[in-house]
Amino acid sequence: MGDSQTPEPGPAAEVPRLLLSGARLADGRTVDVRLGEGRIEAVGTAGSLSPGPRSGHSARVDLRGYLLLPAPAEPHAHHDTALTAPQAAAGAPAPPPSDDPHEIQSRTTEAALLQLGHGATAARSHVRIGDVTELRSLEAVLQARRSLRGLTDLTTVAVPRLLTGLAGADTLAMLRDALKMGAQVVGGCPDLDPDPGGYVDAVLAVASEHGCAVDLHTDADDPARLARLAAAAGGLRPGVTLGPCAGLARLPHEVAGRAADRLAAAGISVTALPQGCCATLEQAGVSGAAPVRLLRAAGVTVAAGSGALRDAANPVGRGDPLEAAYLLASHGEAAPDAAYETVSAGARAVMGLPEVRIEAGFPAELLAVRGRDVASALSLAYSRIVVHRGRVVARTSAVREYCDSAAADLDLPRQSQG
Repeated sequence: MGDSQTPEPGPAAEVPRLLLSGARLADGRTVDVRLGEGRIEAVGTAGSLSPGPRSGHSARVDLRGYLLLPAPAEPHAHHDTALTAPQAAAGAPAPPPSDDPHEIQSRTTEAALLQLGHGATAARSHVRIGDVTELRSLEAVLQARRSLRGLTDLTTVAVPRLLTGLAGADTLAMLRDALKMGAQVVGGCPDLDPDPGGYVDAVLAVASEHGCAVDLHTDADDPARLARLAAAAGGLRPGVTLGPCAGLARLPHEVAGRAADRLAAAGISVTALPQGCCATLEQAGVSGAAPVRLLRAAGVTVAAGSGALRDAANPVGRGDPLEAAYLLASHGEAAPDAAYETVSAGARAVMGLPEVRIEAGFPAELLAVRGRDVASALSLAYSRIVVHRGRVVARTSAVREYCDSAAADLDLPRQSQG
């Protein structure tokens, strides 16, 4: 089961066939790709495919100079706090972000569209419930989700602050209400509850009741706690994801390796955040990223996400999946192709979304970026064309200009595309 529990109407049946011509694939081939009804209809050598029957509507997009890839997804967003980085005068305390539902809906929409422009055609948003906001933030994010249908697939994780003791009883009831409202995943942060084990038990029980996935925030620096969680969560379907698990990187290699083996055996996935911590774990002082290479070697499904997007935890977040992949590659945690896989195939697997390959029959969720291979795309990645459900939903075009004298002196073109 994916993040979306109910089918959503999409525009695929109403849009024309689309031919992506002259695209370069990661394996070096140059191909034409024909899309129809939200899926890839055919892949052929460059120049071999036509847009479609003359009687139907069709369109062509010239992708010469572009690398065509399965679209990335964003597995760990915080849209309810996105774009709220404190703006305080020097020496003055920063004002808290507004909890007005209309502002939250507006910020969620803006953040999701920003991520879509980078290529993420699906996102999983962690939304706090309880405390003073109760379910209002969730309601605002769900409203934004409805308004974004056809552009991007936005799903929600209900994130309660406390779930144990007297203080957690009301929030536990609210968590069940959140799922009835439309939240698709149960989340939370057991590290911040006085009884982390009780918190995990409560989350797993609610997820089992509702048949939904689990996505928990944890620093994961306690091997014994991880072992208990793996034992409790093993076999739960649709599945359990942990993130950012930065604490694993602080453990001795052998200890971290044994913890990774337990996670793999339990079928637990990990979402790493190479850009740093997220707002939910800010109080715990989490920083750094999970040891992706070690986790993948153990057989753990690993996704990479952006986490905080210009909020109190990260005032300069970009929400760009390719940046997350770039950071993994530049830090030596994965080769460029494997790094991109964490934000595409890995992210989609964690989110329960269908696999995407550039082959006939697969979903038409695609990203075209300027470049010849994945490494160059991660290094540059300025111009992008995003395809969701078989139609182009976003374009970014970048042109670099040099002054005439410099171009002449250095024998450079006056303009170049990036």
